[in-house]
Amino acid sequence: MKLASSSVAFAAFGMLRRQNVNPSNFLSYYLLLQLVIPTLVSSSQPACKSKCGSLDIQFPLGSGHGCGSPRFYPYVTCEGEGDAEHLVLTTHTGTYPITSISYATSTLTISPPLMSNCSSMYPSPASFGIDWASPFHLGSSAFILLACSTTSNTICDVSYAHLCASIHSCPAISSLGLSPFAPTTSCCVYSPSNLNTKGDLDLQTLKCNAYSSVVSLGDVPTDPNLWDYGIELKFMGEAGFDSNILEASCRGCERSEGICGYAPPRNDFVCVCNGMNSSGAGASCNSNHGVPYSWGSYDDQSKSCSLAQAFVVNMLLLSLVTLLM
Repeated sequence: MKLASSSVAFAAFGMLRRQNVNPSNFLSYYLLLQLVIPTLVSSSQPACKSKCGSLDIQFPLGSGHGCGSPRFYPYVTCEGEGDAEHLVLTTHTGTYPITSISYATSTLTISPPLMSNCSSMYPSPASFGIDWASPFHLGSSAFILLACSTTSNTICDVSYAHLCASIHSCPAISSLGLSPFAPTTSCCVYSPSNLNTKGDLDLQTLKCNAYSSVVSLGDVPTDPNLWDYGIELKFMGEAGFDSNILEASCRGCERSEGICGYAPPRNDFVCVCNGMNSSGAGASCNSNHGVPYSWGSYDDQSKSCSLAQAFVVNMLLLSLVTLLM
């Protein structure tokens, strides 16, 4: 890239000299250009993060491509910047904010934007599902189906019917066209094991207008204002013969203040250390060797990046020549 930009610059410089343009003006613009372009290039290459918003990111989760375990990308990513930065889970049914993570129990909780709770309820045309190829499966959440036109014992868990009575005491239930403390015949607690063959909670098929999901009933199980709302998902770590070696390498990397990641296309383990990486078993930021870490590890991504950068340089220099002429 530097050779390409330099050759273009010197060609333009020679042309300007032949046309009696003050070379000092061109050199000033060129030096400024060399300061701007690396900034533009570096800003397009995200870095692995150990924190996204208020959530700590640890292996096997990652903040994006090349971070954490390759099994979790593109399902878990860090989106936004500054105060708007947040960790999200993406499936075939949508993108959902991650509100909490427990690495001790290998669980995380998501909060779908169209999910009802005691303080706010609204009709939801959306369904929820988990990609079968992903390393996630449903945890211990209880799904409460609301404003259903019909309920069936084949999908309802009658042992949790008291949850329907509790959530029907919420004033927000009127948003669904129901009166507070109305009969609970239009409510059903849905067992996650009964998800359809695609692994989706499909409200249209179930003939329900809204849903809620409860992770914990809190200290007062009969008070829905104190329930912990969300969908709990369990995630699976690495599996196979090399899993123990990989996890040990990652612990060593994190102890050295590095971030565990992988290098495509073979997805070899790397320890990402402030712009450099150390690879192989036992890799850490205390190693005395490393190579520059680049997100564009695929050959085609690297070529595309180089071509795009060269195009920017050419266009800027062409504009500069036009201005000085």
